Amino acid sequence: MREFVLVNGMILETGPVSDYDRRLVVLTKERGKITVFARGCRRPGNKYMAATNPFCFGTFKLYEGKTAYNLADVEITHYFEELRTDYEGAYLGMYFLELASYYARENNDEVELLKLLFQSVRAIIKPNLDNALVRAIYEIKALVVNGLFPGLPADKQYLNATQYAVDFIVRTGVEHLYTFAVTEEVQKELTQLCDIYRKRFYDREFKSLKLFDELKALGYN
Repeated sequence: MREFVLVNGMILETGPVSDYDRRLVVLTKERGKITVFARGCRRPGNKYMAATNPFCFGTFKLYEGKTAYNLADVEITHYFEELRTDYEGAYLGMYFLELASYYARENNDEVELLKLLFQSVRAIIKPNLDNALVRAIYEIKALVVNGLFPGLPADKQYLNATQYAVDFIVRTGVEHLYTFAVTEEVQKELTQLCDIYRKRFYDREFKSLKLFDELKALGYN
Protein backbone atom coordinates (compact mmCIF):
# COMPACT_ATOMS: atom_id res chain seq x y z
CA MET A 1 0.00 0.00 0.00
CA ARG A 2 1.36 3.41 -1.00
CA GLU A 3 2.36 5.68 1.90
CA PHE A 4 1.77 9.39 1.65
CA VAL A 5 3.59 12.36 3.15
CA LEU A 6 1.92 15.68 4.00
CA VAL A 7 4.10 18.80 3.84
CA ASN A 8 3.35 22.50 4.09
CA GLY A 9 5.25 24.89 1.89
CA MET A 10 5.60 27.27 -1.03
CA ILE A 11 6.54 26.53 -4.63
CA LEU A 12 9.85 28.22 -5.46
CA GLU A 13 10.16 27.28 -9.11
CA THR A 14 8.62 25.12 -11.79
CA GLY A 15 9.68 23.70 -15.13
CA PRO A 16 8.08 21.59 -17.85
CA VAL A 17 8.84 17.87 -18.04
CA SER A 18 7.77 15.77 -21.04
CA ASP A 19 4.52 16.89 -22.68
CA TYR A 20 2.24 17.32 -19.70
CA ASP A 21 4.23 17.14 -16.45
CA ARG A 22 5.90 19.73 -14.27
CA ARG A 23 8.92 19.61 -12.00
CA LEU A 24 8.40 21.67 -8.87
CA VAL A 25 10.89 22.90 -6.29
CA VAL A 26 9.07 23.38 -3.01
CA LEU A 27 10.32 24.90 0.24
CA THR A 28 8.62 22.92 3.00
CA LYS A 29 8.29 23.21 6.74
CA GLU A 30 8.88 19.51 7.30
CA ARG A 31 11.59 18.49 4.81
CA GLY A 32 13.36 21.63 3.62
CA LYS A 33 13.72 22.15 -0.11
CA ILE A 34 12.42 19.21 -2.14
CA THR A 35 11.75 18.28 -5.76
CA VAL A 36 8.23 17.21 -6.66
CA PHE A 37 6.89 15.91 -9.98
CA ALA A 38 3.31 16.86 -10.84
CA ARG A 39 2.20 14.30 -13.40
CA GLY A 40 -0.25 15.44 -16.06
CA CYS A 41 -0.79 18.89 -14.53
CA ARG A 42 -0.18 20.66 -17.85
CA ARG A 43 -3.01 18.86 -19.60
CA PRO A 44 -5.85 21.23 -20.54
CA GLY A 45 -8.38 21.33 -17.74
CA ASN A 46 -6.21 19.52 -15.21
CA LYS A 47 -7.28 20.48 -11.69
CA TYR A 48 -3.67 20.99 -10.56
CA MET A 49 -2.65 23.39 -13.32
CA ALA A 50 -3.20 26.55 -11.24
CA ALA A 51 -1.92 24.93 -8.04
CA THR A 52 1.53 24.12 -9.43
CA ASN A 53 2.81 27.61 -10.13
CA PRO A 54 5.43 29.68 -8.27
CA PHE A 55 4.21 31.42 -5.09
CA CYS A 56 1.51 28.82 -4.41
CA PHE A 57 1.46 28.14 -0.67
CA GLY A 58 -0.41 25.28 0.95
CA THR A 59 -0.42 21.61 1.89
CA PHE A 60 1.03 19.05 -0.51
CA LYS A 61 0.19 15.35 -0.36
CA LEU A 62 3.15 13.41 -1.77
CA TYR A 63 4.50 9.94 -2.26
CA GLU A 64 8.17 9.16 -2.59
CA GLY A 65 9.84 8.07 -5.81
CA LYS A 66 13.41 6.94 -6.35
CA THR A 67 14.97 10.39 -6.53
CA ALA A 68 12.10 12.82 -5.88
CA TYR A 69 8.55 13.11 -4.62
CA ASN A 70 5.39 12.83 -6.68
CA LEU A 71 2.29 14.94 -6.21
CA ALA A 72 -0.83 13.06 -5.17
CA ASP A 73 -2.96 16.03 -4.09
CA VAL A 74 -2.62 19.66 -3.05
CA GLU A 75 -4.64 22.25 -1.16
CA ILE A 76 -3.50 25.80 -1.85
CA THR A 77 -4.36 28.45 0.73
CA HIS A 78 -2.55 31.38 -0.91
CA TYR A 79 -2.07 31.87 -4.65
CA PHE A 80 -0.88 35.50 -4.37
CA GLU A 81 -2.92 36.36 -7.43
CA GLU A 82 -2.29 40.08 -6.89
CA LEU A 83 1.19 39.60 -8.40
CA ARG A 84 -0.31 38.74 -11.78
CA THR A 85 -1.05 42.42 -12.42
CA ASP A 86 1.88 43.92 -10.49
CA TYR A 87 4.96 43.45 -12.67
CA GLU A 88 7.39 45.09 -10.29
CA GLY A 89 6.01 43.14 -7.35
CA ALA A 90 6.06 39.89 -9.31
CA TYR A 91 9.75 40.20 -10.16
CA LEU A 92 10.61 41.21 -6.62
CA GLY A 93 8.72 38.14 -5.43
CA MET A 94 10.56 35.96 -7.92
CA TYR A 95 13.81 37.29 -6.48
CA PHE A 96 12.63 36.33 -3.00
CA LEU A 97 11.87 32.82 -4.25
CA GLU A 98 15.23 32.58 -6.00
CA LEU A 99 17.13 33.75 -2.92
CA ALA A 100 15.24 31.28 -0.70
CA SER A 101 16.13 28.49 -3.10
CA TYR A 102 19.79 29.58 -2.98
CA TYR A 103 19.83 29.18 0.80
CA ALA A 104 17.60 26.15 1.33
CA ARG A 105 18.71 22.50 1.43
CA GLU A 106 16.82 19.22 1.50
CA ASN A 107 16.15 17.80 4.99
CA ASN A 108 17.34 21.03 6.62
CA ASP A 109 15.24 22.86 9.18
CA GLU A 110 13.98 25.68 6.97
CA VAL A 111 10.98 26.71 9.07
CA GLU A 112 12.21 30.26 9.71
CA LEU A 113 13.21 30.74 6.07
CA LEU A 114 9.75 29.58 4.94
CA LYS A 115 8.07 31.92 7.42
CA LEU A 116 10.24 34.79 6.23
CA LEU A 117 9.48 34.06 2.59
CA PHE A 118 5.73 33.84 3.19
CA GLN A 119 5.55 37.06 5.20
CA SER A 120 7.77 38.88 2.69
CA VAL A 121 5.62 37.94 -0.30
CA ARG A 122 2.58 39.07 1.68
CA ALA A 123 4.37 42.37 2.33
CA ILE A 124 4.90 42.95 -1.41
CA ILE A 125 1.16 43.04 -2.08
CA LYS A 126 0.43 45.51 0.73
CA PRO A 127 -0.02 48.94 -0.90
CA ASN A 128 1.24 50.88 2.12
CA LEU A 129 4.69 49.23 2.10
CA ASP A 130 7.53 50.44 -0.12
CA ASN A 131 9.13 47.66 -2.15
CA ALA A 132 12.62 49.02 -1.52
CA LEU A 133 12.14 48.64 2.22
CA VAL A 134 10.54 45.21 1.87
CA ARG A 135 13.52 44.09 -0.19
CA ALA A 136 16.06 45.41 2.34
CA ILE A 137 14.24 43.76 5.25
CA TYR A 138 14.09 40.44 3.42
CA GLU A 139 17.75 40.48 2.42
CA ILE A 140 19.00 41.37 5.89
CA LYS A 141 16.70 38.95 7.71
CA ALA A 142 17.62 36.14 5.31
CA LEU A 143 21.23 36.55 6.39
CA VAL A 144 20.14 36.47 10.04
CA VAL A 145 18.00 33.35 9.58
CA ASN A 146 20.88 31.55 7.92
CA GLY A 147 23.44 32.56 10.56
CA LEU A 148 25.42 34.80 8.22
CA PHE A 149 24.64 38.33 9.37
CA PRO A 150 27.99 40.04 10.10
CA GLY A 151 26.71 43.23 11.69
CA LEU A 152 27.24 46.72 10.33
CA PRO A 153 30.54 47.36 8.52
CA ALA A 154 33.05 48.81 10.98
CA ASP A 155 34.60 51.09 8.38
CA LYS A 156 31.38 53.02 7.63
CA GLN A 157 29.23 55.45 9.57
CA TYR A 158 25.43 55.13 9.51
CA LEU A 159 22.60 57.29 10.77
CA ASN A 160 21.26 56.38 14.20
CA ALA A 161 17.89 55.65 12.58
CA THR A 162 19.56 53.25 10.16
CA GLN A 163 21.30 51.44 13.01
CA TYR A 164 17.99 51.21 14.85
CA ALA A 165 16.23 49.83 11.76
CA VAL A 166 18.89 47.15 11.27
CA ASP A 167 18.77 46.20 14.94
CA PHE A 168 14.97 45.92 14.73
CA ILE A 169 15.22 43.63 11.69
CA VAL A 170 17.80 41.43 13.38
CA ARG A 171 15.98 41.08 16.70
CA THR A 172 12.31 41.04 15.68
CA GLY A 173 10.34 37.90 14.89
CA VAL A 174 9.38 37.34 11.28
CA GLU A 175 5.67 37.92 11.92
CA HIS A 176 6.31 41.52 13.04
CA LEU A 177 9.03 42.59 10.61
CA TYR A 178 6.95 44.63 8.20
CA THR A 179 5.54 47.10 10.68
CA PHE A 180 7.65 50.22 10.24
CA ALA A 181 8.62 52.86 7.71
CA VAL A 182 11.85 54.79 7.19
CA THR A 183 12.93 58.12 5.73
CA GLU A 184 14.44 58.43 2.30
CA GLU A 185 17.91 58.90 3.82
CA VAL A 186 17.61 55.73 5.91
CA GLN A 187 16.29 53.77 2.94
CA LYS A 188 19.29 54.87 0.91
CA GLU A 189 21.68 53.59 3.59
CA LEU A 190 19.78 50.28 3.92
CA THR A 191 20.01 49.78 0.16
CA GLN A 192 23.76 50.51 0.18
CA LEU A 193 24.21 48.12 3.09
CA CYS A 194 22.41 45.32 1.24
CA ASP A 195 24.60 45.96 -1.82
CA ILE A 196 27.66 45.37 0.39
CA TYR A 197 26.24 42.14 1.80
CA ARG A 198 25.20 40.88 -1.63
CA LYS A 199 28.71 41.30 -3.03
CA ARG A 200 30.20 39.62 0.03
CA PHE A 201 27.96 36.59 0.45
CA TYR A 202 26.61 35.59 -2.97
CA ASP A 203 28.69 33.91 -5.63
CA ARG A 204 26.34 34.62 -8.51
CA GLU A 205 23.85 37.15 -9.85
CA PHE A 206 20.12 36.60 -9.49
CA LYS A 207 18.30 36.92 -12.82
CA SER A 208 15.03 37.98 -11.23
CA LEU A 209 16.77 40.76 -9.28
CA LYS A 210 18.30 42.12 -12.46
CA LEU A 211 14.87 42.19 -14.12
CA PHE A 212 13.34 43.84 -11.06
CA ASP A 213 15.97 46.58 -11.07
CA GLU A 214 15.42 47.16 -14.80
CA LEU A 215 11.65 47.46 -14.34
CA LYS A 216 12.13 49.78 -11.37
CA ALA A 217 14.39 52.02 -13.45
CA LEU A 218 11.76 52.16 -16.20
CA GLY A 219 9.04 53.08 -13.74
CA TYR A 220 6.83 49.99 -14.19
CA ASN A 221 4.40 49.03 -11.44
